[in-house]
Amino acid sequence: MPQEQTALFNFSELDAKATRETLEEVYDALEERGYNPVNQIVGYLISGDPGYISSYKNARTKMQEVDRAKVVEILLQEFRKNK
Repeated sequence: MPQEQTALFNFSELDAKATRETLEEVYDALEERGYNPVNQIVGYLISGDPGYISSYKNARTKMQEVDRAKVVEILLQEFRKNK
């Protein structure tokens, strides 16, 4: 039976989900290495210097693959949800 409604594909939601997953992986890797993940990620987001992110578990490469502005957007959305 054919579908009567057009299915919508929301790339934005997939992109946000992938960014969240990457952020979680990077956070966990930094924590495992004994760094303060919040300080390191904030340093990276503000400066753009990948040196703030450890290369452990490929965290630096993963973090560089996401748009820093998208990370900030997601963090603000999460903040707003939890307010």
